[in-house]
Formats: sequence, C-alpha cells, structure tokens
Amino acid sequence: MEEAIASADVDIVCIALPNNLHEAAVLLCCKHKKAVMTTKPLGRNAEEAKRMLLAVEEAGIFNGYLEDLVYTPKFIKANESVKNGALGRILWAKSRETHPGPHSDWFWDIEQAGGGCILDLGCHCVEITRSYIGKDIKPVEVMCWADTQVKPIDAEDHAIGLVKYENGAIGQFEVSWTFRGGLDLRDEVMGTEGTIWINSFLRTGFDMFTTGKGADYVAEKAESNTGWLFPVGDELNELGYNHMFMDMFNAMEKGEAPKETFYDGYVVNAILDAAYRSAKTKFWEPVQLEIWRGKTGLSKESHLIEYDADHYLVKEEMTHYGARKLILKNKQTGKIIEQILES
Repeated sequence: MEEAIASADVDIVCIALPNNLHEAAVLLCCKHKKAVMTTKPLGRNAEEAKRMLLAVEEAGIFNGYLEDLVYTPKFIKANESVKNGALGRILWAKSRETHPGPHSDWFWDIEQAGGGCILDLGCHCVEITRSYIGKDIKPVEVMCWADTQVKPIDAEDHAIGLVKYENGAIGQFEVSWTFRGGLDLRDEVMGTEGTIWINSFLRTGFDMFTTGKGADYVAEKAESNTGWLFPVGDELNELGYNHMFMDMFNAMEKGEAPKETFYDGYVVNAILDAAYRSAKTKFWEPVQLEIWRGKTGLSKESHLIEYDADHYLVKEEMTHYGARKLILKNKQTGKIIEQILES
C-alpha cells in the first residue's frame, strides 16, 4: 500500500478499503504529502476519525469525505430550496436508507467494519439530515433503538434514531440491512413554511414488467430481475457520484476545501457513537464533540406568531364556504378562540 501511495505518478489517493484500514492509509498519505479522499464512514468511531482529521490538517494535505448522497441531483435541488428559505425554519429532517445488505464480506465483520447498519447507512442519513438542518448547528444528543433481527451477525441489522440539535431541530434516521425489495432511499424535510419529500431510488417513475427473458442487472441492490421492476436511468448520477467527484477535483485544483471534508466525517462519527451508546443504555446520550467549528450557544427559536397586540396566531385556514377562519391564543390568559372573517 505504501509503495502505491508514495508513487511519483500519484496526485491523489482514493481510499476504498474496509473501515479498519482507513486510518493506516490516511497516515501514509500524510507521510508522503498526498491529497486524500476516503469513502464513508471516515472511521469506525469518532476517536479514529479525530486522529485522521488532525493528521491531514497537520500535514497540510487536501482531504475529502466521499459522502455521495449529499451530491445527488434531488438532494442538491432540495437543499438549495431549504437554504433559500422556501421551507422556513427547519423543524425536522428524516432520511431513510434500507436494503437487503452490503455486497462485500468485510461489512458483516464487526471488527473490520466497526458496526452494522448504523455505521454503514446511518452515516449517509445523518449527513443528509444534518445538511438540511444546517451543518453549523451543533448536534447535542441522540436517542436510538437498534437490534439484530434477521442476520446471523454480531452487529445490528436494523436501527432507528433521533438526533437533537442545539436550535431545537430534530434529525431522524431509519436504516436496515433487512429490508426486502431493493434499495430504498427517501428523505423528508419539514419547516415552518413548507415540506419536501424525496424518493431517490426505489420508485423514480420508471416502472417495468418482464417475465425475465433477457433480463440482467436492474439497479443497485435490486433483488429480482423478473416481475415489476424499478430501474434507474443513470445510476451513477442518481447516486451522486458525478457531482461528488467533480466537487472534489475542482476544489483540489483551486486549492479549496470540498463541500465534504474529514471534519464532516468526524462529526458524523461522533453522532453515530452517541447512537450506539443510546442503543445500549436506552437513554438520550450526549454527542461528544471534542472538535466543533460551528455555532455555539444557540437556543430554540421562538415559535410565536404575532396576530395583534393581544393574540398569537395558532392557525389560519380557508373554509369550504369561503370564509377565513383564525385560531388565536390570548397572550395574557392563554385562552384559545376561533374567529371567522367573512370574505
């Protein structure tokens, strides 16, 4: 490995190794001053990720975190809408990735992989929801359920988690290696002014039926090539790889940081560490971030909407008979009243 990394022909190293080998490869890149990008997760835990982050920064080398699902065309468009305020203040962001399980043997070995579906898939979902909520908003605690429901492995094959952020927003992840029917990638974002639903892979509007004659590869982690199938038109693009590598190489050429760096990988690992602790304790567990470069000291934003000097607005709607209905709360007494405004 060192001979390949040290080669004079190498400008940048792409680490696509089992998780337990990431750190050794990164340290060799630091030793030989090679730009580096690595597949997710950055480390098996936050401590490994922190060592890699500090190493590349001390070495002064380019570092990129290959989180492809924040580069998908649908995510990029959705996140632009969020940043432009189309949804108002983000209250809740959910991401789901489920499928029948990874391709390679090492994923199923807890020593090599570091965990199960939380680490393998949760890293995607956490960075997706964190991006919608704001990567500069500090994650503070996690509640997680996890279990090994189907597979004969030592790690978890199914998990659901909640991530609480300092500004009051909630991130949610649903991950599984036990889902039957293919690769299911879905996001949902809710704000004070709107909602986004994204179905990225399993049902994209391309439906096909076949008896199986002449059928071959259908889509990533598809379980069948007969019956009703859901192919993907441009799989590499739909999974974000084109945009991801374009961002990495453009940033490297310009001497800038890419959208996703080792720092992002470290934050994700810290959140997932808290998820694993919570799955064991059954309590909310704090996110232990020894390195934090975002905002601090935030509190939950006020949800109160002024209607007049005496009332807050609870809800406004148009009735079926054409009148505007207002639900108001008295500021002093707290009493809820209903007011009809004739059109």
